[in-house]
Amino acid sequence: MKLKKYCKDNNWDRLLRIRTAGWDGSNSDNHHYPYEPTDYPVLERLAASGHIGKKNTVLDYGSGKGRVGFFLTYQTKCNYIGVEYDGRIYDAAIDNRNYGIGWKNVDFHFGNAEEYIVPVDVDRCYFFNPFSVEILSKVLSRILDSYYVHPRKILLFFYYPSDEYISFLMNTDELFFFDEIDCSDLFEESNMRERIMIFSID
Repeated sequence: MKLKKYCKDNNWDRLLRIRTAGWDGSNSDNHHYPYEPTDYPVLERLAASGHIGKKNTVLDYGSGKGRVGFFLTYQTKCNYIGVEYDGRIYDAAIDNRNYGIGWKNVDFHFGNAEEYIVPVDVDRCYFFNPFSVEILSKVLSRILDSYYVHPRKILLFFYYPSDEYISFLMNTDELFFFDEIDCSDLFEESNMRERIMIFSID
């Protein structure tokens, strides 16, 4: 995929004083997919959607080097928690937080997503195909456990969803399709997967 010429990932990295570019599949397997950061134009569209604000706490599954968290907290003033299982990439996120422009609302957790206990203040969750549907099912159970402890409206954002993801989400009783953010115009090549599908638990 090629971004339009005016979309430069490294411009935002320089502004935020972080390093998040690149692709890394060194520790990927059948259940954990390679590191690939969400393109900044997609995050710009998400931030402008009005679905995330300073009163929200975003939980990012497969947070990588932290791009989603740094950008969204900078743009929307939300709180952010990233969960990452790859120790080397997690360390890169910590380096970004420590040497950035001051990230008091950004936190990272090292460990497996399916084992992470979801805090009751989390009301937004972000996914960019970080893992298999098998793990997603376990992660959703953790999110629902948190919801039952403290009922609140939770929005789940799925960027570039696969057919397998969509089938699972559409057939999960506790989830309701809420909205969709089209991102296909941000790229030179047309691709129906270039969208953010949003589901709610309410």
